[in-house]
Amino acid sequence: MIDTSTPQKTAALGFRESPVAQIVVRYRRIVEANNAIERMFGYRRSEVVNRSVQRLYPTTADFTQIGDRCETRMRKTGDTYYEDERFMQSRDNEIFWTRAKGITLTPEDPFALMIWSFEKIASKAYRSVDLSPREREVAHHLVNGHTSREIGDALGISHRTVEVHRARLMRKFNVNNTAALVSEIVLAV
Repeated sequence: MIDTSTPQKTAALGFRESPVAQIVVRYRRIVEANNAIERMFGYRRSEVVNRSVQRLYPTTADFTQIGDRCETRMRKTGDTYYEDERFMQSRDNEIFWTRAKGITLTPEDPFALMIWSFEKIASKAYRSVDLSPREREVAHHLVNGHTSREIGDALGISHRTVEVHRARLMRKFNVNNTAALVSEIVLAV
């Protein structure tokens, strides 16, 4: 039997069972996470609570840059709300594009206490580079370390066609190798 005998117990149940992935963060350490976070990121609650939110980012650079951008904007504008789109990473190292929304409960010190929600975005429309829908699909697979053959199998195209798309992506991002391409895709916001 679910205990909803008090408003506090009902609110706690609502947070825990919400279909929206949410965390409560104090100075970028997770103090609470709901079940939807477990489903999205693959971590059990016990694996993220009392840990840095950095665990959910693909790189330390992403964690630092996004945190700096968020804090700077909130302090500069006085806004209590922040939203962006970014890459995040699951427990099994899958990198995926996410819409993140955060609100601070402590405007004088934004990172003292924040609530964040996350929503997976199926396809990312890169702002800095105009990509076709197929190039976006290939880019998604590239950042997850898939080979041309694996990407071709997943998309139902030949590995040679994947290589053509990879070459176009390299031209559009003005890079000379796949490692640089993946780095540019991850940094594209």
